[in-house]
Parts: sequence; C-alpha cells; structure tokens
Amino acid sequence: MARIQAIRGMNDVLPEQTPVWQFLEERLRTLVHRYGYREMRFPIVEQTQLFKRSIGEVTDIVEKEMYSFSDRNGDELSLRPEGTAVCVRAAEQHGLLYNQQQRLWYRGPMFRYERPQKGRYRQFHQFGVEAFGMTGPDVDAELILMTHRLWRMLGLDGHVRLELNNIGTSSDRTAYGRALVEYLRPYREQLDEDSRRRLDSNPLRILDSKAPGTQEILRDAPVLDDFLSEETVAHYGELKALLDGAGIAFVENPRLVRGLDYYNNAVFEWVTDSLGAQGTVCAGGRYDTLVEQLGGRATPATGFAIGLERLVLMLENADVVPEDMKRAVDVYVVVQQGQEAMAMQLAERLRERRAGLRVLTHCGGGKVPAQVKRAFNSGARLVLIIEESGASELQLKVRALDDSLSDVSVAESALDPVLARL
Repeated sequence: MARIQAIRGMNDVLPEQTPVWQFLEERLRTLVHRYGYREMRFPIVEQTQLFKRSIGEVTDIVEKEMYSFSDRNGDELSLRPEGTAVCVRAAEQHGLLYNQQQRLWYRGPMFRYERPQKGRYRQFHQFGVEAFGMTGPDVDAELILMTHRLWRMLGLDGHVRLELNNIGTSSDRTAYGRALVEYLRPYREQLDEDSRRRLDSNPLRILDSKAPGTQEILRDAPVLDDFLSEETVAHYGELKALLDGAGIAFVENPRLVRGLDYYNNAVFEWVTDSLGAQGTVCAGGRYDTLVEQLGGRATPATGFAIGLERLVLMLENADVVPEDMKRAVDVYVVVQQGQEAMAMQLAERLRERRAGLRVLTHCGGGKVPAQVKRAFNSGARLVLIIEESGASELQLKVRALDDSLSDVSVAESALDPVLARL
C-alpha cells in the first residue's frame, strides 16, 4: 500500500528545524509588545467575497491562487491567502475601528496555489502588523522603525535593504494607468504573457514584471510621479524626512507598486539578495480606503506583513540562532533497574528547583552505557546517575557530556553549583 504524503507545497517542520522558528517567533512577540501592539487571532476560512472585494478580482491571487470551495450550505468560502483583509473584517465586525486608534498584530498560516519554490510554499506562515485610525506619516515611520529594529534583533540587519515608493490615490493610479496602457499597447506582442493579460485588467502590475524584455520596454514608459496628488506627495515627503531623521537608509523604487489593489500612498518593501535572486521579506504600506470598501466607515490604515519561511531560510544561512535554543535537553537522568520512581521524582524536583531547566528522564530500560549514548545524542549537557539513595537524600554521579568537568559525586542538595554551569 502506497504511503500517504503531505500535499505538495505544504511542508512539515521537523524537530531539528523548529528551534529556528521558535527563535524567530519569540523575537517577533517581543518586538510588537515593546511597541504596544496587541494580538488578534482569526479563522483560517473566510467568505470568498472578502478577498474579491479587498484584494481585487483581477489580481493573480483571486484569479489563480486562492483555495476556494462551496460548503454544504452552498456558501463560497476560501482559505485565507493573506491577513490584512481578515484583520479589517474582524476588527470592523467587533467594533474596534470607528473613531478609535488600534495597533494590532497576528501570525498564522496562509494559503495560495502557486508553484512551490525555495522559501515560497502553498501553505506559508505570515506575521502581520496593522495600525488603524492614524492619518499622518508618523505611524508609517513607526512601522518601518519597528521592522528595522527586528532585523537588528535577528542579526540580519546587514542582509536587507529598504525600498520606498508613493503610489498615490486610486484616482492618481487610474489616470496613470490610462497613460501606461496607451504607451504599452504598441508593444503588446513583445510583453511577457502575464503582462499582456494585465494590460487590460491591472496595468500597474506590469511594472512589477521580472521579465527582462518587459523591463526594457518600461524604461521609457510614463512615470507615476507625474500623476500624483499634492496631498500624497506631501505625506510621502514627510515620511522620508522622518526616516532620514531616524537614520534609516532607503532607496526610492518607482517600480514598486505592491500586488494588492487596496494599497495607496506610501508603500515599502524590505528586500534581500541573501536567498539568491532578489526577494521581498517584508512588505507594507497605507490602505486608507479598505475599511470603507468592506462596509465600514472611512478609516485610515497602514501595516506590513512578513513571510516567515523566507526569514527562517535567512536565519539558517546566517547561523545566528544561539546553540542553547537548538538544544532540547539540559539534563538527562539515567534510570537503572528498580530506580524508575526515584528517577522520575528527582526529575520533577529539578524542574521545580530551577525554572526553565530541561530535564529528560530515560524510559524503556537498558544498560547505563547505552543510556549515556542516548543522552549524548539528545544534546544534553549533563547526565545524572543515581548512585545510592540514603535515608535523607540521593547521592548522584554527575557526568558532563561536553567534558567541561570531570565526573563528580554529589548529594542532591549540593547540585545547584553544578546546574549553574548550564
């Protein structure tokens, strides 16, 4: 009988891989708490209409990538492909937005049907931050400062760079789109396949094409800057001034448009060359019309999202995760025949005695040398062997598996100086 395997593009995270994820997740939680953001949790499945109305019906995500289905009641549902629209739906549904300021964050799996590749999967994990009710560029700067701090916390600040652009209002982009289409129409047959399809449905996404031939054609195309309103230009200028004042280096990229229809005004991406071809590891910007678009009252908003798989790859390549986090066991308690109850009670006392101490008690029997070998393979620093049990306390042999000290015999009450070495 054939073995059942995971669905292509939906990967297991094995025990030897989880320490990197835990390192990343711990620092993400620390980051948002230091900035006063609060956690939101919401369902994996939403009404399909939520994403059609927010992301845009002519985007690649809605047209080709969503996992959509009808349930038994005939409702059209989809696995969430991104988090911003879901966060808006949840916050609006529960009355968190009107006339209020909210700083929120979330983390969890997202789903898109696309070709699996390094760092990009059909089930992927996203960390997102959203801020509502603030119109000024100061909150945009705060989000960028937050991500800048994150790279330092992860030891990746030398591996990423910040790109900025102002994509204007919806009406700015409509006027620009008409000019861009007029310019590109004579080149239709020379464009790549995706760009030809987008020419009549979503022309600004052509700017994001990676096809060299298309990029060559775009070299002399109209530029969005010539179509921007004074208000968005002023907002963008203030944002750049705030970043300059904070010492945050950035590059202006006029081709940066973002792949979702709801963005406006200032948008940004943190990109890296550490994964081979240039890749985006964090992206965000303003989306001041989305709440109203989904049925709420007009609410200014901005945010960003990070794909965690790509960050995990960068952390693995940079080898910045502390060895202590990679180790699952600190102390391995060897159990000789007849000592099972004593060994388990000893392990419990050790866990009570020292917060955070990771103690593994051997189970399943076996000779002492074989148990010590298992202890070595577990990554434990110390092995404890019960030598004798007196009336008052246990006498223990302590063996350091990293050869940091010679085998010693100590009473259980005298273990603290030894454990302090861990």
